[in-house]
Amino acid sequence: MLTDIEIAQSANLKPIKDIAASINIAEDDLELYGKHKAKVLPAALEKVKNNPQAKYILVSAITPTPLGEGKTVTTVGLSMSLNRIGKKTITCIRQPSLGPVFGIKGGAAGGGYSQVVPMEDFNLHLTGDVHAVGLAHNLCAAFLENAIYRKKLNIDSKSVAWRRVVDVSDRSLRKITIGLEDEVEGVYPRETGFDITVASEVMAILALASDLADLRRRVGKIVLAKTYDGNYITAEDLGVAGSMAALLKDAIHPTLMQTLDNTPCFVHAGPFANIAHGNSSIIADKLAVRMSDFVVTEAGFGADCGAEKFFNIKCRASGLKPNVVVLVCTIRALKMHSGKFTVKPGKPLDEDLLRENLGAIREGACNLEKQIENIKIFGVPVVVAINCFATDTDKEIELIKEIAKKAGAEDAVISRVHAQGAAGGEDLARCVARVAECESDFKFLYSVDSSIEDKMRTIAQKIYGAKDIEILPKAKKQIEDFKKAGFDNLPICMAKTHLSLSHNPKLKGRPRDFIVPIREIRLSAGAEFLYALLGDMRTMPGLPSIPAGTRIDIDKDGKITGLS
Repeated sequence: MLTDIEIAQSANLKPIKDIAASINIAEDDLELYGKHKAKVLPAALEKVKNNPQAKYILVSAITPTPLGEGKTVTTVGLSMSLNRIGKKTITCIRQPSLGPVFGIKGGAAGGGYSQVVPMEDFNLHLTGDVHAVGLAHNLCAAFLENAIYRKKLNIDSKSVAWRRVVDVSDRSLRKITIGLEDEVEGVYPRETGFDITVASEVMAILALASDLADLRRRVGKIVLAKTYDGNYITAEDLGVAGSMAALLKDAIHPTLMQTLDNTPCFVHAGPFANIAHGNSSIIADKLAVRMSDFVVTEAGFGADCGAEKFFNIKCRASGLKPNVVVLVCTIRALKMHSGKFTVKPGKPLDEDLLRENLGAIREGACNLEKQIENIKIFGVPVVVAINCFATDTDKEIELIKEIAKKAGAEDAVISRVHAQGAAGGEDLARCVARVAECESDFKFLYSVDSSIEDKMRTIAQKIYGAKDIEILPKAKKQIEDFKKAGFDNLPICMAKTHLSLSHNPKLKGRPRDFIVPIREIRLSAGAEFLYALLGDMRTMPGLPSIPAGTRIDIDKDGKITGLS
């Protein structure tokens, strides 16, 4: 089989103007970035705002191995397959962060014959949105430092909560000291650090804003520090909010691309699902649901990460309600969750993972059962997609189907979109289309009026299966401050490992009776959620022993190679 990039580079792409025309977007409503990608301007949404609303499909997954389990492959492939069976469908996905593209993960355009193209553009820069987010974020940091230096606004430098960002995985920047120019009066050394750009509150705002005016409002609300009197300092107070919004003026528009079979795809925003809320933009979704019969979007990592935040944060902000959740699983991941196997990036798979082992599947299927339960808590029907590999056996597949249905899934269906493209997902598409006609009794997990402690405890106990939470001293003080300032009625964004249902990546399967430590809570007043850090979770990833970037190069003609 050809490599992902070879498949992508041999694709028969249509001009993006033709892709737009297929979903009734006029050329005047596009801002072209070459032949094969374009920004979609707000006038397009205004023209279709009264159209019937499409079926809204979320793709999530079980707790993945470090290799991933094909969630984006399934998202893209399901969209292609729905189109193939006559359902007008649009895909909505996130823009990749360059950190993992060159680091542990590689590209995020899907894979095999289920990809967004041009995949090099998709994975590298695209239309510059991530760079705009990073610049807006760091401009705000520079304004804040200048205000401290100029002794404006009575800012207590010890209270500064606004770190810097860069879209590269660089663990050495997690904790740094700034202000070492001691000859400059009024500037004192202090400890701070960098987050990866996709963890920026500005990125969360881009994903959750309903339009440019809402983005401008939210940017102004960002809380950066406190005064010596204990009052919060915002980006509006600094006079930088307008400049930040100006830098984001074009980034607010979704980028239109296409899949290998020319299915339209909106790519917009890119927050991680472990350290951020893990979903593409509300603007793209609202545009797509008025232009199609079906919209397929994805939430990052497992259902305990991106899907929980999709329901409790994104749906709360957008007002959209999902009709079906497609839960992706693989046989190798379920075997790993038995606790008998280890999967490491860059290392060959254990040969025993590739042999038939019904016992290991039975032991590891507890993770699948819990993730089905997690989705059904929200009142949404579940279809399990078994992302198949050549080594999977018929008995293993039948066992997973049996377990999934017994756990409450509407059905469990094989997906072969990686190897076969749209043709390999027809059964899955028909199943999803059928289940989407059923009633969905969507509901939130918690009320925002509950206490901060109760909201975090509810997520930990109901979704992760924890016995309880332990709020550490720093977080306790932060909670009290947020309550006094009136920020206790916000949803919660839990930052935790994606490699376990718990906060501990070593706990596989379905851990029970564990305590979740809440180390720190940050305020994202503009994104309108509180951001809790669990255990040792970091907001700046590091590079693996062999980064994906070591394989990427260009040939003499400037053609990119090694990207996957």
